[in-house]
Amino acid sequence: PSGGDAQRAEGAVFKVSREVEKMSKSKYNVVNPDDICAQYGADTLRMYEMFLGPLEQAKPWNTAGITGVHSFLKKLWKLYHGGADGDFKVTDAEVSKDSMKTLHKTIKKVIDDIENFSFNTSVSIFMIAVNELTAQKCDSKQVLAPLAILISPYAPHIAEELWSKLGHDE
Repeated sequence: PSGGDAQRAEGAVFKVSREVEKMSKSKYNVVNPDDICAQYGADTLRMYEMFLGPLEQAKPWNTAGITGVHSFLKKLWKLYHGGADGDFKVTDAEVSKDSMKTLHKTIKKVIDDIENFSFNTSVSIFMIAVNELTAQKCDSKQVLAPLAILISPYAPHIAEELWSKLGHDE
């Protein structure tokens, strides 16, 4: 800009706002779910959409949050694969009182959330549970099998794989 243009712009006030609007081709804000699935997997996309918030509310779509959900699913996978070199490691070991408490707290919260269609808070409690069970070094089938069932409506592909590794064929 010429010197005069710069002076005029210097005194100008620009209003910046954020609008939450639906995706639309005409607004050039469409995200192809196939691209997300190819990069992160269908379970990541599914859980991310649930994590965004209540179903009835409009929400801003931001792909930056997808990496957080993807990291959670990797941590969930690692909970079942704590062996050397990432080998599957779920045992019939005695379960600790703390691990059982974490499991039952998670079950109760997820049941309540499903009845109220509050899927976003279910995803949060799964994240808390995985963090707690990881800290407790839980590898007991008595806890990890019910957890795989519980997470199956949210991440069906990973849950099915874990269920199969737990020795189930149905």
